[in-house]
Amino acid sequence: MADRGCPLEAAPLPAEVRESLAELELELSEGDITQKGYEKKRAKLLARYIPLIQGIDPSLQAENRIPGPSQTTAAAPKQQKSRPTTSRDERFRSDVHTEAVQAALAKYKERKMPMPSKRRSVLVHSSVETYTPPDTSSASEDEGSLRRPGRLTSTPLQSHSSVEPWLDRVIQGSSTSSSASSTSSHPGGRPTAAPSAAATPGAAAATALAGREAHTHIGVPVNSRVSSKIQQLLNTLKRPKRPPLKEFFVDDFEELLEVQQPDPNQPKPEGSETSVLRGEPLTAGVPRPPSLLATLQRWGTAQPKSPCLTALDTTGKATYTLTYGKLWSRSLKLAYTLLNKLTSKNEPLLKPGDRVALVFPNSDPVMFMVAFYGCLLAELVPVPIEVPLTRKDAGSQQVGFLLGSCGVSLALTTDACQKGLPKAQTGEVATFKGWPPLSWLVIDGKHLARPPKDWHPLTQDTRTGTAYIEYKTSKEGSTVGVTVSHASLLAQCRALTQACGYSEAETLTNVLDFKRDAGLWHGVLTSVMNRMHVVSIPYALMKANPLSWIQKVCFYKARAALVKSRDMHWSLLAQRGQRDVSLSSLRMLIVADGANPWSISSCDAFLNVFQSRGLRPEVICPCASSPEALTVAIRRPPDLGGPPPRKAVLSMNGLSYGVIRVDTEEKLSVLTVQDVGQVMPGANVCVVKLEGSPYLCKTDEVGEICVNSSATGTAYYGLLGITKNVFEAVPVTAGGAPVFDRPFTRTGLLGFIGPDNLVFIVGKLDGLMVTGVRRHNADDVVATALAVEPMKFVYRGR
Repeated sequence: MADRGCPLEAAPLPAEVRESLAELELELSEGDITQKGYEKKRAKLLARYIPLIQGIDPSLQAENRIPGPSQTTAAAPKQQKSRPTTSRDERFRSDVHTEAVQAALAKYKERKMPMPSKRRSVLVHSSVETYTPPDTSSASEDEGSLRRPGRLTSTPLQSHSSVEPWLDRVIQGSSTSSSASSTSSHPGGRPTAAPSAAATPGAAAATALAGREAHTHIGVPVNSRVSSKIQQLLNTLKRPKRPPLKEFFVDDFEELLEVQQPDPNQPKPEGSETSVLRGEPLTAGVPRPPSLLATLQRWGTAQPKSPCLTALDTTGKATYTLTYGKLWSRSLKLAYTLLNKLTSKNEPLLKPGDRVALVFPNSDPVMFMVAFYGCLLAELVPVPIEVPLTRKDAGSQQVGFLLGSCGVSLALTTDACQKGLPKAQTGEVATFKGWPPLSWLVIDGKHLARPPKDWHPLTQDTRTGTAYIEYKTSKEGSTVGVTVSHASLLAQCRALTQACGYSEAETLTNVLDFKRDAGLWHGVLTSVMNRMHVVSIPYALMKANPLSWIQKVCFYKARAALVKSRDMHWSLLAQRGQRDVSLSSLRMLIVADGANPWSISSCDAFLNVFQSRGLRPEVICPCASSPEALTVAIRRPPDLGGPPPRKAVLSMNGLSYGVIRVDTEEKLSVLTVQDVGQVMPGANVCVVKLEGSPYLCKTDEVGEICVNSSATGTAYYGLLGITKNVFEAVPVTAGGAPVFDRPFTRTGLLGFIGPDNLVFIVGKLDGLMVTGVRRHNADDVVATALAVEPMKFVYRGR
């Protein structure tokens, strides 16, 4: 058999080469390598193992292969060894062997399936690892004798095909195509003689080939070394296509999106349509200054020694008392400095209407008051904010967004506060995350310039435009700025003066934050209009001594006090052993968060304990307010014409459907709320539905309180879209007719109008939780917890 030449032989692939080929296949299937890069790396790995054809110049074969390292090219001829021709090789060239192989190939041709068009790189260019060469498998050691030596054809591609028939079989995807290419590349091959023995190794080879077919998967050979990701992809491609989009959604909608049918037994509103509730008119004929600044000038020059504000330290000791004369003179100095001493490139840094940030701690009301009125005198817009604690405080980032949208470039603070702010490496105040670049001005006395005697700010004119901006944080954490005009500021002060009966030289004890909300309206603005004396209780003192505000009421003989229900609750926990306090001087105890459902429990418990110490029941005056509408309603004592206070015991089940149903207190499923008094003087109030257009509610229906007044906010600064929805609401009747000739402001408070035209609040829009068709409120959870007398087992602050 030696005259027929040495049969074609391919070297076995080492394990590391197989692993490298498998990694290449995985990279290609996952898109980590391009097809071109894959083929280049694959050819490089197989360059040393492609069998040589007898009689071909090694240099020609090197040209037809993809170039590799020089060591590999040089070593290829050395690896080629001729297989010795033995009698064992003669047995493989038998007719039985050929017939068995041809039968197996014909059978494989019959079951050939079309290849998928997608991911050809995975299915067509399979790895050598997934298709073992004939002479390297367990049963294909003898199959290599089927191949015949061929001639070198004219093109390198044909030469490569004849050299690597088993690789072609992988590339073309079927043994039928590989056998055809093998026939065309071996035109000189001759048929072999077949011995008559049937049990020859050729039959074993056919059996091995047929067994290999049984383990193929849609035309791609599979063995234990196939990557799991490739196998998963092949299984995915075998699945049937998804149904059309129209059929895909039909059943799912019927099963998953079942429309909840309304309960036929649910309560529904049955009352008549409500109407607009008009508050008492503002008192006419009383001589009033044209502006708040004119009032300040009047008290600062006519009553300079009159006390305006007393600040306390954390021990309860009075640290400083600001007089009206000092407030006027310091505010003048600050206004002059802001307008004339701050320059940028020889131009004034500020001009009328610019916004300025006020950064003051809750323990320094004196300097805040000077900064606030100094900005008003300079025709600037103060924007009070909280002191930032860290450079990356999340709440501070939202405040920084507000400052940026307002175009703030200057911040006012004190020397002590500035020293406590985070510093940069240069020693200056650090730039907080989300904040615009700011210049910082310390407004302590030594940093301000005395104005000339002929310099006078405008105080007598009724100004237009924005007076100040108060920040508001929504339940999502975003911060917006509510603009309050000069006209609204003045109207709010006059309405509060009339509703609360404030008079000159009265003393007010303020426990609230003086930078915003009721603490600002009563303790900084309305107090100046009436030349009142405010005693400011810092929050740190309240934490150390919850009875401090009661002690100051007794010490200063305060006529009014401004607190929250939490302050009353804490006082109850700390009042044991305090026998020398008296609250008989109080004529109004204003509960700023009286709109919360749980405030009634604090008010009742506080009255039960301190009624024996001079507190009268009619003194407790809950009120309702919002950043957008300012003060909405407040209860008034009988001497100011207020009706008797009322309570409402409401069914929780009815409230969940937005319906008012009176129940009895014996049941556990009830909510007891107190009234928050009457509508503010000069205001008009209505209740509208929560969903859809602002239709008027029925008399037994819960809705959102809306206010029309000259004493409300005017807009969200820089946010025209939500401004129109909140500050320009137009309530309509059931017939679609507007109920008033001017727009209303939405308060975000949920409630109804009760007997004697008293306002009741049952929740807030921000705390609304909707489940199906039922509505619940986050405040109800707190009210339910407090209803079980938590003072017996819940510690303070929990």
